Amino acid sequence: MFVILAWAKFFAPKPVPPSQQPKSAVTAPATPGQNPASPSAPNVTPTTPSTIAAAPPASAKGDSEERSIVVENDLYRVEFSNRGGVVKSWQLKKYFDDTKPPRTLDVVHTDASQELNAWPLSVALSDSTLDQSANSGLYLATSQSASAPAALSAPAELDFSWSDGHLEVTKHFRFDHSYVVHAEVTAKLDGKPLAAGLSWLGGFGDPTVINPIPVETVSTFYSESGKLNTFVHKKLDDQGKWGGAVWQGGKDWVGIEDRYFTAVFLSSVGTPPGTLETRFWKTWHTIKVPDNQGKLEDKAEPVPQVAVASSAQPSIMRIFVGPKDYDDLKKMNPPLQSLVNFGWLEIIADPLFHALKWIHTYIPNWGWAIVILTLIANMLLFPLRISSYKTTMKMQRVAPEIKSIQDRYKKYKINDPRKAEMNQEVMAVYQREGINPVGGCFQMLVQMPIWFGLNRALNSAIEMRHAPWFGWIRDLSARDPYYILPVVMGASMYLVSKMTPVTTTDPQQQMMMKFMPISFALMFVLFPISSGLAVYILTSSLVGIGQQWYLNRSHPITVPVKSGKK
Repeated sequence: MFVILAWAKFFAPKPVPPSQQPKSAVTAPATPGQNPASPSAPNVTPTTPSTIAAAPPASAKGDSEERSIVVENDLYRVEFSNRGGVVKSWQLKKYFDDTKPPRTLDVVHTDASQELNAWPLSVALSDSTLDQSANSGLYLATSQSASAPAALSAPAELDFSWSDGHLEVTKHFRFDHSYVVHAEVTAKLDGKPLAAGLSWLGGFGDPTVINPIPVETVSTFYSESGKLNTFVHKKLDDQGKWGGAVWQGGKDWVGIEDRYFTAVFLSSVGTPPGTLETRFWKTWHTIKVPDNQGKLEDKAEPVPQVAVASSAQPSIMRIFVGPKDYDDLKKMNPPLQSLVNFGWLEIIADPLFHALKWIHTYIPNWGWAIVILTLIANMLLFPLRISSYKTTMKMQRVAPEIKSIQDRYKKYKINDPRKAEMNQEVMAVYQREGINPVGGCFQMLVQMPIWFGLNRALNSAIEMRHAPWFGWIRDLSARDPYYILPVVMGASMYLVSKMTPVTTTDPQQQMMMKFMPISFALMFVLFPISSGLAVYILTSSLVGIGQQWYLNRSHPITVPVKSGKK
């Protein structure tokens, strides 16, 4: 017995210890966009290893050198690198940037991406070390036609695979003739599945715009329960505050956008809504800006970034990268037309925009389509102009009597109770003559919302970007480069004011009314409006000159009545 015990103690083989379970990642204390101003508290899903039975760890796999793979269709040209299986360039063939001469628009911000070593369609995992490994490895690139393709034409498929012996990542992309790319990404650590997604890093959109600067037009967004939530860079947390193990779940679609273009991540067709997870943050890169002496100095600029994964693994998504064309976005499943943001003026901007698009089907030049829209709007508003003109004539006829009443009470202070008696006498005159005091301004009150609504539509519609009119107007969404339209617009508005009867006998008020159009023109020079809106206002003013000439001839001004009061 003693011999058996001694052998078991000192010579018997040791039992195999149970395998160590990996610890789940620590939840971050805060998530980007989750602040007191956030619209709602998002669903938060901690990333933990899957309970699916682990496969044997993969052997190391990768390429021996960095390669580029170009995929094209009629709409885009996408350049991938097998280092990380990321996108180095995404050109939209039908659009150009703002450089001189213009180049094909590339929505990848190369300078920021190179500085940050962060590129679109990078893998998003639960750990920054794993992210770095996965996005710096040399992937094997394969397609149906070649083991190491250099160029592909849609329809096509492209696969990237890589492993360092512990971490294994695969990406599968499918391209067709639309702006949509189908993507699938999987990851395993020592044979055990990891939650993996894709990121759009390094910035997005047209990097050549000047006013405003590109970063001021870029925002991340997600749709949850049918409501679109957007986050400009000022609402995003820094990268250091973001926990890689935390995803905000329950999203319908997620993405990043600038003024005219967007990259949207959507779940596959047929998937229930709310199956996407996201995290979004900002990091910083350095740009050169001139100081007061004109010397270039370094300045930190924010870079909004977003990561997306599906709640079920592997992550299967659709990626739309293209223009924010209202009709094209509306045809998507689910519809994405809410990305064409008309703001609180949507009730006015939306019908004006669609009326303009309808006119454009018959008149292929957007500038002349705006002119026709203006003519139609002014014809519809002409009865209001007639009503305002009649009210103005009535007010002009009783103006001496109103001034006499005001002169009798001008010695009293503004807070004197007798001032109320003056207002009562003035209103009695208006009632006797059947005058609505605001009737003369009603047409302008109707015109102003149209101006603002049309301006919003022209600033948001991709159709106006780089759309020429004639001559020097080459972009209806931008200001007039020579300020000719604002000056002519101010002159025409001044002429209309000179032709319109004046309702007041006060010289100061008359002078103010004369110089108001000049003030408008000066304001439009200092705070430039789009050329499209300037075309609308100028055409409206020219039409107003003709209408006012007609009214002055058909309704001549009568001699004002004399007041019977001393």
